[in-house]
Amino acid sequence: MRLQTVPAATGLAWMRQGWRVFAKQPLAFSGLFAAFLFAIFALTLLPLIGSLLLLTLLPLGSLGFMLGTHDALQGRLPLPRVFLEPLRQGPTRLRAMIVLGVVYAVASVLIINVAEWADGGALDQLMEVLADGKATPADVSERLGDPRLALGLVLRFGLAGLLAIPFWHAPALVHWGAQGAAQSLFSSTVAIWRNRSAFLVFALGWAAVVLTTGAAVNLLGVLLGHPQLIAVLAMPASLLLSTVFYTSLYFSFADCFAARDAAEPLPPDESQP
Repeated sequence: MRLQTVPAATGLAWMRQGWRVFAKQPLAFSGLFAAFLFAIFALTLLPLIGSLLLLTLLPLGSLGFMLGTHDALQGRLPLPRVFLEPLRQGPTRLRAMIVLGVVYAVASVLIINVAEWADGGALDQLMEVLADGKATPADVSERLGDPRLALGLVLRFGLAGLLAIPFWHAPALVHWGAQGAAQSLFSSTVAIWRNRSAFLVFALGWAAVVLTTGAAVNLLGVLLGHPQLIAVLAMPASLLLSTVFYTSLYFSFADCFAARDAAEPLPPDESQP
């Protein structure tokens, strides 16, 4: 794979392309995301090992959505088999994918433990209060006012964001570029650094979409005089945005890396801004 540099505006193009591809096959991509959620739910039912397996398989999940988008661009229906396809590319790539999964799981567990140590269980206490139907606003306010909570959240989101950088392109580089685990992590980090302006625009764009959608849902619930509608509308809106976000991941890879073999072009014409 040949690393490419793109302008900042390309980040918005990735978002538009994600929406455009999703609009062509909304049911197929919704089904793909539903299968992804079902797999997550099934793994969480397994005691102890389920959570570790889930973390290990997350890099494979993001690659599955990239493959689904690639199939849609080629005129094929994106089916749940895309999550298993990377495991059938030979022993070398399979080993690299397993290494990526294990490294991601170990790093995630370390981040969780560091954050829990830093907040002293403040986040767990807040979640328990929120889950308790008898909690008063004063109880919630007290938990939110704990200064350790902010530190724990900063560590969770900050370290998780840093972890996403080497893993953003790594599974795709193993699958399409036949790179080893270490090389793919390095290449992904370099690609995001060289295209940091585009990824910043991409992140800010999605943040704006999420905040605008949340505000619109809340406003609609208030105007209709039915606050309970907020929760009803928030769920499908969240699922829709999550699905389109994962659909757009392929374009960030396809624009940052080009295949050296002209006989198998990556990306296709549709991925160009």
